[in-house]
Amino acid sequence: MNYPDFQIDWLRALVAVVDAGSLSGAAPLVHRSQSAVSMQIKKLETALGRPVLLRGPRHLEVTPAGAELLSYARRMLELQAETQAAMFGPQLAGRVRLGVPDDYASTYLTPVLRSFSHRYQGVEIELTCEQSTSLIPRVVRGELDLALVSRDKPQRGHFLFEEPLVWVGAAQFDVWRRDPLPLAVYEATSMARTATLKALAARRRGYRIVYHSSSLAGQLAAVESGLAVAVLTRCSVPANLQILQNLPAEFDLPALDSMNVAVLRSKASHRVPAVDAMYEQMVRTLSG
Repeated sequence: MNYPDFQIDWLRALVAVVDAGSLSGAAPLVHRSQSAVSMQIKKLETALGRPVLLRGPRHLEVTPAGAELLSYARRMLELQAETQAAMFGPQLAGRVRLGVPDDYASTYLTPVLRSFSHRYQGVEIELTCEQSTSLIPRVVRGELDLALVSRDKPQRGHFLFEEPLVWVGAAQFDVWRRDPLPLAVYEATSMARTATLKALAARRRGYRIVYHSSSLAGQLAAVESGLAVAVLTRCSVPANLQILQNLPAEFDLPALDSMNVAVLRSKASHRVPAVDAMYEQMVRTLSG
C-alpha cells in the first residue's frame, strides 16, 4: 500500500504551533509567515486524512490524532538534526559541567545524553548529581555550566515541564496507617521536604521524621524496609513501590503540588559552543 509522505516542513510546523500555542507564535520559529504555517498544517491534515488541530476563538487544541503524530514528529525532527550535525555540523570539542538531581538522572537525562553523545563525540561531559538546592547556587557561581533543576522560584532558568510529587510506600507494609505518620525525607533545604511538611501541617496530620538522607537511594531504602513513607518525584518511583492514593478517608494523605523543572545556565557559559549544543539538546528533548 502506498502511504502519503509527511514532509519535514509540515511536521516542523506542527511542532512549532504546539510549542508556541498559536499560528502567529509559530511563524517566527520556522521563519515563515502565519499564512504559510497555516497552509503547511492544512497540507499535513490532508495527507493524514484527519485534523491535527482544532482552531478555537482563543486557542488551539491538539486532536488525539495530532497528539499521536506530534510524538513521531518530534522524533523525526530530532533524527534530522542529528543527521545534519553529523554530516555538516562543526566537530565540537570541549567540556560541559552538567548537574542533575538523582531522581531526574535516569528518566530525563539519559535520552539527552544519548542523543548528544551521538552528535558530539568530542565533547567531555562532567556530571554532578546533587539536590536542586545545591545545584542552583553552583550554577550561579559558575561552578557548573548547566543543571536540570526543580525551580526554587518563578522565572528561574528555562522552564521545561512539571514533575508531580507523590506519596510512596511499600505495598507489604501499611505504614500510612500509623499515627503519627513516619516519614523519610530529604535534607532540610530540600524543596520536596518543605512541600511535604507544609502539606501535612495544613491537613493537621501528625508525623514524625524517622529517616533523612540527601540521596534518592536512601529514601528508597527507608520505604522498601517498611520504616517510613516518603514523597518522591513520580519519575523516580520504582516498580516495587506503591504510589499511595485512594486510601481510606481517615488515612488520606494531602495532595502535593508539582515541581517546575527547568534547565539553568551559568552566565559564564554563554556563547561556549559545547554548552550551547547541550543546552539546545536539553530544551529540544525535554520541553513539554
